[in-house]
Amino acid sequence: MADIPGMAKPEIQALPQIADRMTFIYLEHCKLNRQDSAITVMDENGITHIPSGMISVLLLGPGTDVSHRAMELIGDAGISVCWIGEKGVRYYAGGRPLTHSARLLLKQAELVVNQRKHLEVVRKMYMMRFPDEDVSGLTLQQLRGREGSRIRKVYRNASKEWNVPWNGREYDPNDFSASDRVNQALSAAHVCLYGLAHAVICALGCSPAMGFVHVGHECSFVYDIADLYKADITIPIAFEIAAQETEDLSREVRHRVRDEMTGRHLLEQMVHDIKELLSPEDASADEKIMYLWDNKQDTVDFGKQYGRGEAE
Repeated sequence: MADIPGMAKPEIQALPQIADRMTFIYLEHCKLNRQDSAITVMDENGITHIPSGMISVLLLGPGTDVSHRAMELIGDAGISVCWIGEKGVRYYAGGRPLTHSARLLLKQAELVVNQRKHLEVVRKMYMMRFPDEDVSGLTLQQLRGREGSRIRKVYRNASKEWNVPWNGREYDPNDFSASDRVNQALSAAHVCLYGLAHAVICALGCSPAMGFVHVGHECSFVYDIADLYKADITIPIAFEIAAQETEDLSREVRHRVRDEMTGRHLLEQMVHDIKELLSPEDASADEKIMYLWDNKQDTVDFGKQYGRGEAE
């Protein structure tokens, strides 16, 4: 095995930070392999090389075949992979954290299980959506109602601006073409946002399943984070593209969402917002990533022999 060419597995400190990576790349009807430290994509147009160290997430659509060698590189480089259905209407995901530390995950778990702290995070999420309003005195039910009214207004304004009829969010997860154009555009746009949110969450070592507003689903926290940006990014884009006579609606939506995410530095914003929500202490670059649990001192160093006095 030693004579197989390719990139040696890097140390975790050598990998680019998630905030420094590109947003996502969507691929379909192609074969993925690897050549040295690049992912090769072979389709009807030939072979394209993608640098593995600068990708945050790969969105793999129908007809995508991935070799074991490609997955080896993807895993070593800390890339998240999302398998999605035709036109992006279905979402299947797996994440690869870029950190070995459980710091944020433990903080997330603490906040989820404590009802008071859980509510504080929910309130923070709603306050992010109403930056110019004081909603600190509202109950959870009032916040939920305020958010519902806000989103309905966003849909109405977008419908009016782009002259696109809007009859509500209706779509069939098993039949992309059964929806009207704007709902198709929304589905395609949202799956890109979910993919990026899922990648960032996993890259920070958090759990996609432990949500605060959304609960009970394996991607609850993904939906929580994505909802922070829909009104500013995916909804306006979906209505804009739906108003145009585009031959490939979903492709055009994905390109516009990608460009908007890049222009807004959304990946960096997600990193900042998740840390702000979970309120962790900033860890230094050389922070130890493993300890032994101690019921008196919380944690103690691992990798050393403890004597009688030290173990008690």
